[in-house]
Amino acid sequence: MKFSTLIQNIKSIHNTLQISAAKAINISITLRNWLIGFYIVEFEQNGEDRAKYGEKLLINLESHLEHSGIKGMTERRFREYRQFYNVYPQISSAIKEFLPADAIRRLPTAEFIFSRKRQLMTAELDFVEIKKERLRLSAQKILSKLSYSHLTELSKIDDALKRAFYEMECIKGSWSVAELERQIGSLYYELSGLSKDKVKLSELVKQKAVQLTPKDVINSPITIEFLGLRDCALVTESVLEQAILDHLQMFLLELGYGFCFEARQKRILIDDTYDFIDLVFYHRILKCHILLDLKTEKFKHGFVGQMNAYLNYYRNEVMQKDDNPPVGILLCTDKGNTMVKYATAGLEESVFVHKYLVVLPSKEELEEYIRKEIKS
Repeated sequence: MKFSTLIQNIKSIHNTLQISAAKAINISITLRNWLIGFYIVEFEQNGEDRAKYGEKLLINLESHLEHSGIKGMTERRFREYRQFYNVYPQISSAIKEFLPADAIRRLPTAEFIFSRKRQLMTAELDFVEIKKERLRLSAQKILSKLSYSHLTELSKIDDALKRAFYEMECIKGSWSVAELERQIGSLYYELSGLSKDKVKLSELVKQKAVQLTPKDVINSPITIEFLGLRDCALVTESVLEQAILDHLQMFLLELGYGFCFEARQKRILIDDTYDFIDLVFYHRILKCHILLDLKTEKFKHGFVGQMNAYLNYYRNEVMQKDDNPPVGILLCTDKGNTMVKYATAGLEESVFVHKYLVVLPSKEELEEYIRKEIKS
């Protein structure tokens, strides 16, 4: 065997099993989320104490599961799972195929999944129009060809024909989730309907499309939560950025200005997108959160918009009644050229603005610190 053949064999088996692992993880996540959606709908329609919880059912679920140590189970996610279940009822027919028999036996209220008339695999089929049924992908194809993140985006499409169009195009083109979002946003479905040469348009889209890779599935936030891995596994940073952040955290704490460390690479969810805030502190003197974001590149105006989004998120979702509005510190550097910008979204009182300028480290101090870090 040649050395080049050995290299090729190792690459081949690595890629093959990585794809296999990604598919297995995705199928488990998809089935879990579909089943959670099923249980929620079943409880809302037939639960003995459903009236007791009413509109606050999903909020109560989030609270109880959070204390149980299960990550990612939020009210927003529960609504997503419920919608997913309602849009793709045919997945029930694949549970026996993809789950081991002993796992099925352990499923709570498993008999409902295979016997309730509300399920697609039972008597309700008699009332489904043939035309509509033809638009449905089989459960096997859904689970083996589309990731749960794809299905979440597809579930948002109300029009069954439009959804079926994107399902098939997504499978044919092996689109990434970002590519699917882009094609929906660019009205590919509508353009295809208007186009005289639909085949040529499809080929053009296929050439430019960004394809899904196993890493997209394995490194997704949903997968990290499902596997119980640490959030930092999601973040890849340059060595320079990591080095600066490592020392910056201690630098600010040692200044004695009142910084209390709260989080590193704080993950927040805005709409359907995860963002990461490099460092989060609570300032005991200013009584507000300090959000710090580091960019190892030249300043761009978009950085300010991103920081303001973080600040508005904290103001609406995290800030307590007796807190002052959060403050953001944006650090940008490009091979020694350093810029520090303070973001003050929502700080309308000039007295407080003056106070935080006095209490927080000056721009000069932060710029000097970064320059030293880069040199070292």
